[in-house]
Amino acid sequence: MMSGDAVSGGEERKHQDVRTTLLVFSYNEIEGMRAVMPQIDPTWVDQILVVDGGSTDGTIEYARESGYEVLIQKNPGLRNAYREAYPRIEGEIVIFFSPDGNSVASDIPRLVKKMKEGHDMVILSRYLPGARSEDDTAITRLGNKVFTGLINLLFGGSYTDAMIMYRAIRRELFEELGIFEDRIVERIFGHMICIIPLLSMRAAKARKRIAEIPGDEPARVGGEGKCRHFTWGAIYLLEMLQEVIQWKIPRPPSLSAE
Repeated sequence: MMSGDAVSGGEERKHQDVRTTLLVFSYNEIEGMRAVMPQIDPTWVDQILVVDGGSTDGTIEYARESGYEVLIQKNPGLRNAYREAYPRIEGEIVIFFSPDGNSVASDIPRLVKKMKEGHDMVILSRYLPGARSEDDTAITRLGNKVFTGLINLLFGGSYTDAMIMYRAIRRELFEELGIFEDRIVERIFGHMICIIPLLSMRAAKARKRIAEIPGDEPARVGGEGKCRHFTWGAIYLLEMLQEVIQWKIPRPPSLSAE
């Protein structure tokens, strides 16, 4: 399932002209935005879309003054951030980026290049040889290893880092994998759901062409960490259980732009 570098030159050439969208997720990240966003060369991608959860610290104003396209969420939570951004995405390749310092801007061209070889998803792994995380604690490292191992075991993956947000995907994967389906767990926990584990689970199960490349995760810049490890860990386990037994309720209407 992991394809590594084994993609033909013809396949690579076929994907050279695809467009790329960088999704920047922010919520009260003014320190990180000021430190990280100037490191992004706008020529690396075709669209930069800042998706903000309702910041009150000047993040929105900074993004607009810097000339970025800004979408302010109507509903809270990361799942809704992806969902509301979906109709605004112009690129065939989508990169998920955090401006809190955890995502290294200079890795963006590496993700684009790897995706243009013909992959469905490319993950920037903290746990491949040559990479490291400066943001991990003993608890988060153990949790990441456990969840990655479970995803590999249950869904036939071979990930080293199934939980990292910093990755690129084909835009069509959102619908191909039914990422925005409302099922039992999503109905109960709503905005607390994160789509990243689900992407990893379903992409592995569907035998999509996936690659990992090594990439460091620096410590965050300012602000407050928003991850609630034990709460989200419990939700991830419920998502996995639900995915195994395929508990579903009717899908919502298509999220394609009108």
